[in-house]
Amino acid sequence: MINEETAERIIGKKYSHFLWLFIFLALTIWFGYLKKTIVPKHIIYCSLDYYIPFVKEFVVAYLFWFAYMSIGLLYLGLKSKKDFYKLVLFLASCMSISYIIFIIYPNAQFPRPIITKRDIFSRMVSFIYSIDGTNNVFPSIHVANAIGVHASLINCDILKNSGKVKTASFIAMIAICASTVLIKQHSIIDVAGGVVLAFIVYIFIYKIPKTQ
Repeated sequence: MINEETAERIIGKKYSHFLWLFIFLALTIWFGYLKKTIVPKHIIYCSLDYYIPFVKEFVVAYLFWFAYMSIGLLYLGLKSKKDFYKLVLFLASCMSISYIIFIIYPNAQFPRPIITKRDIFSRMVSFIYSIDGTNNVFPSIHVANAIGVHASLINCDILKNSGKVKTASFIAMIAICASTVLIKQHSIIDVAGGVVLAFIVYIFIYKIPKTQ
């Protein structure tokens, strides 16, 4: 791991904290390994999933997750190093805990719908299905990390009076969470798991330190 002194020589003291983003490269490699090696033993599904419609247009919100993560990390990295570190810890914690759950409780999604239409949204959903297998879905990292970004923004001092930013972030978070079930990438159980995971991590990062 590059130490702080080396990092400062490479990109300067002001932005050396951005090197912590390399942790997500390691986590992504780990995720890919688990996707290829874990054989699911538990199917995640509940009767409520049957009543949730397939809304292909929500694939836009699902893919926006990547931009949402990037915007949150970049903004806080430039504006508040303290909050940047908290967000990195939040996201990395949710991802790492999820991976451990995948190993201990190997799971998979109930069979996805067959996409037959060829419009742009259907093609986008089909592409996601083709690159992201049905295993390792509980808890939903999409949900947990979307909540993590929103939590970091609403707890950031420099955005304390930015109601519009907080509202926009909340809408983005809700849309992303909803998209996971509306494009049938996750069960509602996965969403619930992601919410619980994010809540637990939130307590440890934002609440417990205030009591000490």
